[in-house]
Amino acid sequence: MIKPLRKAVLPVAGAAASIPFTHRFDPTVLREYDIRGIVGRTLHEADAFAIGRCFGSIVARDGGTTVAVGYDGRVSSPVLEPHLVAGLKASGMEVLRIGRGPTPMLYYAATTLGTAGGIMLTGSHNPPDHNGFKMMLHGKPFFGARITDIGRMAGAGDVVPLAEGSERTLDVSADYLARLVADWDGGDRALEVVWDNGNGAAGEVLQRLVRMLPGRHTVLFADIDGRFPNHHPDPTVPKNLEHLIAEVRRRGADLGVAFDGDADRIGVVDDTGEVLFGDQLLVVLARDVLARHPGATIIADVKASQVLFDEIARAGGVPLMFKTGHSLIKAKMAEIGSPLAGEMSGHIFFADRWYGFDDALYAAIRLLGILARMDGPLSALRAALPSVLNTPELRFDCADTRKFVVIEEVAARLKVAGATVSDIDGVRVRTEDGWWLLRASNTQAVLVARVEASSEAGLDRLKAALAAQLQASGLAAPDFAGAQAGH
Repeated sequence: MIKPLRKAVLPVAGAAASIPFTHRFDPTVLREYDIRGIVGRTLHEADAFAIGRCFGSIVARDGGTTVAVGYDGRVSSPVLEPHLVAGLKASGMEVLRIGRGPTPMLYYAATTLGTAGGIMLTGSHNPPDHNGFKMMLHGKPFFGARITDIGRMAGAGDVVPLAEGSERTLDVSADYLARLVADWDGGDRALEVVWDNGNGAAGEVLQRLVRMLPGRHTVLFADIDGRFPNHHPDPTVPKNLEHLIAEVRRRGADLGVAFDGDADRIGVVDDTGEVLFGDQLLVVLARDVLARHPGATIIADVKASQVLFDEIARAGGVPLMFKTGHSLIKAKMAEIGSPLAGEMSGHIFFADRWYGFDDALYAAIRLLGILARMDGPLSALRAALPSVLNTPELRFDCADTRKFVVIEEVAARLKVAGATVSDIDGVRVRTEDGWWLLRASNTQAVLVARVEASSEAGLDRLKAALAAQLQASGLAAPDFAGAQAGH
């Protein structure tokens, strides 16, 4: 049972006392999936207060009274958090402050405590001087037009009358850890696991978690340090996995697990030190889930390999290709009742025995359980997957005013040509050689491309087709040099 450690009332001061309240955000910080900016340049303490003031007003108008708040290990997070809390309290909220930790622990607190809202102050995997806010409302992701509405409300002063809220500080970590370990389902095999915390926000929780698990565990860069002195906390970039790979090989470990800065994304390397990409990891997890839920729909984003969708079908599931974006996928899962979803970026969402939100620590527990019940190594499972050639995600500049127009132009030409196209998120074109994808980023002034084929000649043909479409819209092709990878 979670019990309050202390109760306090933070005085509403400074900006809170100004009536009427109005505020203008830097236009770059209000993103599709969250609010994010550069501290001291585009994101300030006043922004944190305004977010609390407006989000608290939304909660109040919906009849809610409580909001859970957590923050990550960045240097700016404990500075911004009190201002966020003050804004929420100025809207009459009772704020449950769960302190520093991984984003999924905040999600867990909001879900299990039944709060009306939740806000995590985190810069995720962005550079050290960045920070941001991830929000949930009534157990659902808060994104898209709702985030835009925060900006409108602040500019217009459209908030509830100034009120005096309250706060409680809660330590949910013991409950969260106990719940994670409750779903351990491994066999008698004792695994040796190397974990790379990357100096991220999971460090304290992770060190306690590994002491609760069977097997032998080594944690790299466990100290929470928002300067990220050892490597950048983004496990999708192979360079950031070099320490983990080296330690797995040195120890002869069964696998390595890495987290991003707030531990809602996972990276995995097998016993040989080879990377298990997000779609490959989802194959492993999907087979296990489908053994208990035959015929279930498993969701993956448009950047995932065709191998994943084929393997889901082969395992008796229904594959669903959907838009990229953790908030979008969580909403789709809830809509259709999917037990599992994932993205190439390493967001893994379990609704099977879990709560439907992305949690890298939980995904790791489930993966370890599967491996502990297997006879062979993880590398054998990876090697048995159909072999394809593909590029990693290729990102290249395109103005915000132009990027969606380019996608529309390409889609129109492909339609005239009679191509086989999925337009769920950008355009994903399928041919006898394989497929290529072009989509506009929802958060940056870039286009995103990816190409996959069963042969080098096919990969070259698909690259040429993509380049031709870009050229027809007046853009140069991305740099394909060195971008070929097999998985």
